[in-house]
Amino acid sequence: MIDELEIQITKVERSKLNEIDFNHLPFGKYFTDHMLEADYEDGEWKSVEIKPYQPLLLEPSLAALHYGQAIFEGIKAYKNNAGEAYIFRPQDNFKRFNISADRMEMPPVPEEIFIEGMRKLIELDKNWIPHKYDYSLYIRPIMFATDTTIGVKPSDTYKFLILLSPTGPYYANPMKIYVEEIYTRAAPGGVGFAKNAGNYGGSLKAAAVAKSRGYDQVLWTDAFEHKWLQEVGTMNVFFVFGNKAITPSLEEGTILAGVTRDSVMTILEEMGVKVEERRISIEELIEAYKSGKLTELFGTGTAATISPIKELCYKDFTMKFETENWKIAPTVKKRLTDIRDGVAEDKFGWMIKV
Repeated sequence: MIDELEIQITKVERSKLNEIDFNHLPFGKYFTDHMLEADYEDGEWKSVEIKPYQPLLLEPSLAALHYGQAIFEGIKAYKNNAGEAYIFRPQDNFKRFNISADRMEMPPVPEEIFIEGMRKLIELDKNWIPHKYDYSLYIRPIMFATDTTIGVKPSDTYKFLILLSPTGPYYANPMKIYVEEIYTRAAPGGVGFAKNAGNYGGSLKAAAVAKSRGYDQVLWTDAFEHKWLQEVGTMNVFFVFGNKAITPSLEEGTILAGVTRDSVMTILEEMGVKVEERRISIEELIEAYKSGKLTELFGTGTAATISPIKELCYKDFTMKFETENWKIAPTVKKRLTDIRDGVAEDKFGWMIKV
């Protein structure tokens, strides 16, 4: 176990901060001056350091490149009106990261490296946090296998990194989504609940086909009947039926347990909106749309935050929505934003001060 005070820090000689246009921040394009790096060898984590952001020197036989042992997380930091830096629910991402590690047969990362290392890194680069509505500092912890021998087995060595990226909105406008019924993201017993790299690599073909048809992303369905709704390619999903919100259940292990998803459920219940976690089919959704019961649908995620869906297409049937008239999704987003910006009370203890 590494004590937080033992993290070695090497600072850059010259910051890149003044080279960045903070009025135009595409998601994930720019990275801060520093990163955290740690190595797992001989059964323990060692060589924990914060150093200038730089390339990695990797061998072509690297296990992660051949067998896909790689996991990551997405977290965000914000500045409140007083200019103080806070991280949104990092403990929940820390727990989920190690759940993913367990499923991928990787070692857990200790809290003092993941959380305290993150604190120290952000403290060093806190001037990179945009102080603008819907902008944030995106935090990307990642771990991957680093053995340099070819053979299908869990690696004996791993590298853990934390990268920071100032960013604007992931989806600037309401989305158009295509319901996927050919390709499959996850099945019971698989790795759908883990935030591993392969889940995203396997999703790219379906997303590319959807984009060629004019859609932003796909809404995944189950692997067997392609009728039970799961999640959108980059986020969880909520369906609003009047004063009730339904989100697909996590029970089958095919859906990522989103931290923003959980936060939205908490806020909805506080608003007096009943939340149901259960299976929901595309047939039920279409019937609700035709009868006028389906009033809103939106995605939730660390990158996406709250993303309204203005159009949902299944086969040759398209559901369209007037998002500017919605009440619930905008209210949820405002309440969540106010907590993150320090405008509203953080009664749930979600914001962790840097």
